[in-house]
Amino acid sequence: MDNIDNLFHPSLGEALMKLDPEDGEKIMEYFKTHALLTREKALLQSSLRDQKKLLVENGKLKKDIEQLRNQLQDKQRRRTAKALFAPVPPPSTCSPAPGTAVNQAPSPAGATAASPSSSSSSSHDRRERHSRRRRGDKKARPDSFCLVVEPEVNASRLDLRVGRILSVRRHPLAETLSVQEVDVGENAPRKVVSKLGGKTDLEELQGGLAVLLCNVKACKLRGVVSQARLMCCSDDDDHIELLAPPAGSTPGDRVTFLNYPGEPDRELQAKQRVWELLQADLQVDSKGVANYKGCGFEVKGKGLCRAPSLTNCIIR
Repeated sequence: MDNIDNLFHPSLGEALMKLDPEDGEKIMEYFKTHALLTREKALLQSSLRDQKKLLVENGKLKKDIEQLRNQLQDKQRRRTAKALFAPVPPPSTCSPAPGTAVNQAPSPAGATAASPSSSSSSSHDRRERHSRRRRGDKKARPDSFCLVVEPEVNASRLDLRVGRILSVRRHPLAETLSVQEVDVGENAPRKVVSKLGGKTDLEELQGGLAVLLCNVKACKLRGVVSQARLMCCSDDDDHIELLAPPAGSTPGDRVTFLNYPGEPDRELQAKQRVWELLQADLQVDSKGVANYKGCGFEVKGKGLCRAPSLTNCIIR
């Protein structure tokens, strides 16, 4: 900034002193102060405009960097996949060429020389065996590069939904089993066979909400096909209760886990034993909240699933 004495021409101060000898200096100081404030305001406005421009440019640079990072990651993934699936060169063989003579030890005196027909047949056999090995390698090679990535085993693979029990009846062939028709938000209700026949008052279940595992494989239980699994908890005295969804839940609502995001399997495969591996970590805590490894069964926006009265027990 220029010196404050150079803001105005000296003749202006002299003219003010002639016009008003008493207050001329004060008026001159006022002019100088006002001029300085005006200049500082202009500089501040200019710096604010520059700052806004810098913020806009920084935003554009961040977007460009993110795009370049994504492109680099894609190229790295393609390079890795190309390296994994690149064919392996066939192993080098030391078999002699068809027309090349094989060095043989000199035959002892009196030994009979091999006939030309036997030598040609042995050479043909060697070539055929070698070609068979080559064909076998070509057939077996694709299998060696089949990479099967198994998804992580956690609760996100379970398709848990809220359902409303429309009807309940005892299984016609087993007193300990019961058959429920449950609305899980699909076009038609699902039929569920459960082991609640001798443990629960079945009439109390009708019309209530429950939590169901919907991606189990359908199977027959004593002649009745079961298309889902009712999630319940039980204590050491074999007292069984159905898990209760939070208030405001409707049939078809997904039950998820905050720490385990992801889409569930379309159908749990029996050979992978996903349900058996996860069941040990499904529990009801001391507050009655159903959880997996401390992460609650949650219906988003509505709350947590609970046991009606049991605590510190297993979920099955």
